[in-house]
Amino acid sequence: MQAIKKVLFVLLLALLATGAALPAIVGEAAEAPKKIVWKSSGHGPASDPSQIYHDKMCQAITEASGGRLEIKPFVGGSIVPAYKELDAVNDGVLQMCYTCPMYNLDKWKAAGLISSRPGALAGEALRTWFNYGGGADLMNKMMEGYNALTFPGALSPLPEEVFFHSKVKIETVDDLKKIKARCMGDAGEILKRMGMATVIIPGGELYEAMKRGTIDAFEYSTLASNWNMHFNEVAKYVYISPTRAPSDPQVVFVNKDAWNALPKDLQLLVQTTVDRFTQAQHEYLVYESILAVDKFKAAGCEVLRVPKAVEEALTAESAKFYGEKSGTEKPIFAEIYNSMKKYGEAYNAVK
Repeated sequence: MQAIKKVLFVLLLALLATGAALPAIVGEAAEAPKKIVWKSSGHGPASDPSQIYHDKMCQAITEASGGRLEIKPFVGGSIVPAYKELDAVNDGVLQMCYTCPMYNLDKWKAAGLISSRPGALAGEALRTWFNYGGGADLMNKMMEGYNALTFPGALSPLPEEVFFHSKVKIETVDDLKKIKARCMGDAGEILKRMGMATVIIPGGELYEAMKRGTIDAFEYSTLASNWNMHFNEVAKYVYISPTRAPSDPQVVFVNKDAWNALPKDLQLLVQTTVDRFTQAQHEYLVYESILAVDKFKAAGCEVLRVPKAVEEALTAESAKFYGEKSGTEKPIFAEIYNSMKKYGEAYNAVK
């Protein structure tokens, strides 16, 4: 027995001296899981609640994964130019982003439908259509051939957008023709058809654009978001109405290759955390937008309803616009438009 012990001891010393691993004798030790690092970008300036929620969401995923998946958050425009976040996900420069579908009309005209647009689904209706009514699947179908995807729970509808922050009063349809305004997506195209001069300006540049007189008015996000961006300092009139944008959808997109490389448990972790944060952001901004009305008033702004004649004219022009587009764009446009319309009618029937 002593001889055997001596032999084993000599062998062990030899193994250690040559750098051989002890687990080869006593059993293979479990390897520590490899750390995965993603980069993700929001689309707004640091003060925008959507950017704040994006950053918190990234942090929550990192912590919940025990550090197995670290998602580094970046402010909109810091990694790639503003509104190019989804392109960066496709290219693998980013692995994730949180942005508005309407910023991608250059690729898919149908992206404007799942955006802040006239006649869109609002709040609960939009989120349930996306999660359970086939909306996420339709968006992925729209992006077919693109190296990015989304999933149920990834859309935050956000409350209705401010119709316009304006330096000038809007009392008639003709008043729209005297205004130069920042207006994105389909609403910008529709208002242009109604005679308004519309331009595209990133959200982070709106304050200065108004201050310099580059524009007379602009739409951007919710009352709560816009109060945080100090827009009360550059526009006296705050026009509210659900007609132009009954919701302001923000969607999380991920790179397909990065997603498929994640273990199943981390995919589930990302989905459930994203779902929780997108819903929480919507609820938070509903509450904060109610409070923001009084804040704007206390700051000397006039918070006004859009004149009924303007709402009716915009609704009529929107119906014409989408009727034409459904007949001329790729079939996915009409498929998404009709799906949302049918779901909205069914939703309203039980409300």
